[in-house]
Amino acid sequence: MTRYASRLSSPIGAPEPLSLRAIRLILLVAGLAMFPFEPAVAHVKWFAPYIIDAPPQPVTTVIADIWFWIGIALVVIFFAGTRLIEISTWGETIHRGLDRATAFLWNRLDDYVRVTVGAFFVAIFSVGGVYLTPDLKTPSEWVSWLQLLIAGCIFFRPTMPLAGIGIIALWLLALRDYDLFHLFDYLALGVGVAAYLIMEPSKNEALRSHRFEALRWGLAIALMWSSLEKFAYPEWFYPLVEEKPFLTFGMPRDVFIPMAGVAEFTMGFGLLWTPLVRRLSAIALLVIFTAAVWPFGRIDLIGHGLIMAILVAVACDQCRKTRMLPSLKIHIAAIPGGVATALLVFATAYWGLHLTFYGSEYSLQAAPDERATHSYNPDHPHGPRADEGIGAPPTKQ
Repeated sequence: MTRYASRLSSPIGAPEPLSLRAIRLILLVAGLAMFPFEPAVAHVKWFAPYIIDAPPQPVTTVIADIWFWIGIALVVIFFAGTRLIEISTWGETIHRGLDRATAFLWNRLDDYVRVTVGAFFVAIFSVGGVYLTPDLKTPSEWVSWLQLLIAGCIFFRPTMPLAGIGIIALWLLALRDYDLFHLFDYLALGVGVAAYLIMEPSKNEALRSHRFEALRWGLAIALMWSSLEKFAYPEWFYPLVEEKPFLTFGMPRDVFIPMAGVAEFTMGFGLLWTPLVRRLSAIALLVIFTAAVWPFGRIDLIGHGLIMAILVAVACDQCRKTRMLPSLKIHIAAIPGGVATALLVFATAYWGLHLTFYGSEYSLQAAPDERATHSYNPDHPHGPRADEGIGAPPTKQ
């Protein structure tokens, strides 16, 4: 048995030819799954000014927003619809169609992941001056050479664990210049990729069988965490939607932003659900991230390159097994409870940790009835702002 055989949870046979009916069904279900999700804007910290220790919008304001609940309701309806199709005779037809369309990657998925992760580190080495993403800037030239070394280690299986350790080291190095709360945005994804690089060359097949799961969980947690910015700091997104109004597709700004936050959070949640839900969530996210490249350009492509590569891997995953809480996730009634639980856990962690790190009093003085959420930037003169620079908190400038 080859090492690739360990990916399959059960024998499903060779994929049947992809019929026109199967193609239509796949497109229909993917379209239904994507219908309630308005395209999310790019990672705001890469393109707009912000102050990380500004007080977030109160949770009570978020849950009082009718558009937040409309988004949640649409998500529950279409996740439930996808699950109904999954348990019907059409479910296996759609899976086999996806298997057929992605078999060329599935058969060499480890090679694909290694090449794309390596290419990502070559790309940020070429850009220079960043730790892991565009907003984590560093003047240290040797950091770029460490990134190139990580890329080199990925292409040799015995040194892949060293690359994984190197990714964690880059995140820890960023702590010299950036607050821990800021770096939480990138912790889960970094740990997921590092875990994959450590597990992939392992001779322990029981451990190795979890490598793609580690990637998927890391990405899902990262998406759910970062989506909360759209609820906590909608003002951060005002410069983007004012400068690129076409992003909202004609929707009012304060309708689009919470809907986009719901989209990002719930599709991240979908990556952790049943096989068809997670594959279609990955496809929907991949379409959204790919569409964002045109308005936001090379920075967005490089910054989201690793995320997009993992989404392709999730869409290709032929495993039909749900390892965590499978007896719960098979029930359609568990979907609203799962979404609600995830929102409660992540929102409590986000607002609670922000309060723990920065307290209830904001260090920069703003007008009594205003929240200063933007650092000074003449290109983005939106709302209350402070004179400190963009990026690290003022104490670390």
